[in-house]
Amino acid sequence: MPETSEDTYESHPTAQPVALTEAQQKELISQLTKLEVEIVALRQALAAKERRCVELKSKLGLTASVGLRRNLSKSWHDVQVSNAYVKEKTSAALFAMGSAVCRKLADVKKSATFRSFEVNPNGGGNRTQ
Repeated sequence: MPETSEDTYESHPTAQPVALTEAQQKELISQLTKLEVEIVALRQALAAKERRCVELKSKLGLTASVGLRRNLSKSWHDVQVSNAYVKEKTSAALFAMGSAVCRKLADVKKSATFRSFEVNPNGGGNRTQ
């Protein structure tokens, strides 16, 4: 029999106990136990279907490399559309743009035109600090 959530989560430090009657607790524990048993059964059914799938692929001559290639392509696509990847790409693009702007401003500051403004901003000969 699977471990029930009563055993698993009863002492969880962040769980906030809800004021339930003893009958409500028993009912919830019963429901939870049924769900856990159903999950185990579904896992077993899935494992059997996966074995059958492998068997059929083998009979059809589909190799593991084809499946692996598909899985890798799908995984790469999932990574590319993930929030973390998109944020990283955005961050890298903004960093590159910021670096380019800084370089361009440094080039402008070194230019003769900018220096002429720096030396003579109001037509006078005094250099501003």
